[in-house]
Amino acid sequence: MSSKVSKEEIEEILERGVAEVIDKEDLRKRLLGRSKLRVKLGIDPTSPNIHLGRAVSLLKLRDFQRLGHKIIFIIGDFTGVIGDTSDKESERPMLDEKTVKANLKTYIQQVSKILDIKKVEIKYNSSWLSKLTYKEIAYQANLFSLSDFIDRENIKRRLIEGKRVSLREVLYPLMQAYDSVMVKADVEVGGTDQKFNLLAGREMQRYYKQRPQNILMVNLIEGTDGRKMSSSWGNTININDKPNDMFGKVMRIDDDLIIKYFIHCTRVPLKEVHDYERQLKQGINPRNIKMILAYEITKLYWGEEEAEKARNFFISAFQKKEAPLSGIKTLKAKKGTTFFEVLLASGFFKSKSELARLFKQGAVKTIEPRLRIVNFQDLAVESVVKVGKKIFFRVEIV
Repeated sequence: MSSKVSKEEIEEILERGVAEVIDKEDLRKRLLGRSKLRVKLGIDPTSPNIHLGRAVSLLKLRDFQRLGHKIIFIIGDFTGVIGDTSDKESERPMLDEKTVKANLKTYIQQVSKILDIKKVEIKYNSSWLSKLTYKEIAYQANLFSLSDFIDRENIKRRLIEGKRVSLREVLYPLMQAYDSVMVKADVEVGGTDQKFNLLAGREMQRYYKQRPQNILMVNLIEGTDGRKMSSSWGNTININDKPNDMFGKVMRIDDDLIIKYFIHCTRVPLKEVHDYERQLKQGINPRNIKMILAYEITKLYWGEEEAEKARNFFISAFQKKEAPLSGIKTLKAKKGTTFFEVLLASGFFKSKSELARLFKQGAVKTIEPRLRIVNFQDLAVESVVKVGKKIFFRVEIV
């Protein structure tokens, strides 16, 4: 635990991208103290990708970690099967265990892009939730009333609209709350949509004679289509996206989200962020500031060299109108496969002869890594390929 923690660092933890803290004064005192706090975040592997919306909480964990606190990262391999309804307007279906296991395969690798993973305590909540008996669950459930659950805005709306709310959904908050008991959390970080579950953790800890955790809720961020970033809507920027894809996706967000992304998705000093905000208000082209944002986000996950390459690619391929910003189909290619084979396997072309004619006419060319006409035997490389005047493919080597 560092003895040189400044009040400014603590205030940034409590304020940057934060919607609400419970209990703020208590947490401030504990952060000013010398004790090492156990800071918890749980993520259910309902998708194989962790996106920037979830990374907002992970970045907050990194802030705690850099002040010397212990990070507890819970992979919800049990709760992921059950399904959290906190942010859903309809019932979330249960997932099978095979899907959940497949989804979580790279979670630790993804999280290590943000946290010093060697210092993180990693837990799988199936190790305790799968062992609970009906009797234990009954005692836990007795802590809450049904009205507590149905008073939640999205649940109330579903009931009014006559939509089904399963008893399974009612039990989910108990599971997340029990996670806090099992890891003895001092602080739990989560999105504003998790408030009921986070508060349930405090009640559950009281029941088990533990000090109630402080709660730090971060704001939710919008995705590339302006709606809340969600894997189910496909509007995500994933932290495992290739640098060119990540840079391009950030460039597609609405201009009015630029400052919000700087605050929540980067650790660019707030003084600089406020300067960008001032420039935007004074009428600077938002694209110029968004280019800085895209570079900073890509650098965070891929490093300066890859971020620089992605910026150059964007300028070459998109800003110079050589390719559209969206609507590019991604093709997977095995190493040693020719461009002809890759394009033919896409199913986009009517016949082998049609594609061959386009090659003979010199109508197939790469935009990146450099502008060149492609021949039949050229081996496929990571690139954007233009066929004719309006057809574009992004080739990825797997």
